Amino acid sequence: MRLFQSGPAWLLVPFACAAYALSKRESCGQWDTIPAAPYTIYQNLWGAKDATSGWQCSGLDYQSGDLVSWNTVWDWQGGPGQVKSYANIELKFNARQLSSVSSMPTTWRWSYTGSNIVADVSYDIFTSNSPDGSLAYEIMIWLAALGGAGPISSTGKPVATVEIAGTTWDLFKGPNSSWTVFSFVARTEQTSFNADLLDFFEYLIHYQGMPAAQYMSGIAAGTEPFSGSNAQLTTSEYVLSIH
Repeated sequence: MRLFQSGPAWLLVPFACAAYALSKRESCGQWDTIPAAPYTIYQNLWGAKDATSGWQCSGLDYQSGDLVSWNTVWDWQGGPGQVKSYANIELKFNARQLSSVSSMPTTWRWSYTGSNIVADVSYDIFTSNSPDGSLAYEIMIWLAALGGAGPISSTGKPVATVEIAGTTWDLFKGPNSSWTVFSFVARTEQTSFNADLLDFFEYLIHYQGMPAAQYMSGIAAGTEPFSGSNAQLTTSEYVLSIH
């Protein structure tokens, strides 16, 4: 993902939210949030200005403790190659050094419907050199690259291929502003994903030179749409914890 942008709110098509059945809690504003403790659902339509037309709404469908079901519905046209948003659910916590984390178990079951979808389904985690420091690394874990979507990369080619959580991933590396982005892209869609996210960090620490002293304070999971029609990402089950 590219870092959140600020500025004037982008106006959504007025009838957008009437196009589907409303969720238990739903939101259609560019920067709207939906509380779902311990998580927060973010609309985050940060790239909407690059679309010639479009809209997006997100909603919380169900919650029982740490288990959440949620969805995001969208239609984005124009601006080929440009990400329009990152609707996501994020777990925030006090800054933790990677070396102090023992596990990050997660489950994510999802499905996607729509036409001509170009998008990814991904976890997104930023790290820094100190608890309040500037960004140093961004780690993305793409469970799907739909319609030819591709990650940030200096060369357009993977720097490594690795087996993690029973799945083969191509690892891409490239710059975004002042930080380095590592993107693990699954070779096959992972629509029912169970893993310990710490395994991805341990690989980067041991084989790609990422310092174990890095701090993180949040983990997001969502979708980055480039373009498509009548699209809906439905998360039927999502759980994440940090130990």
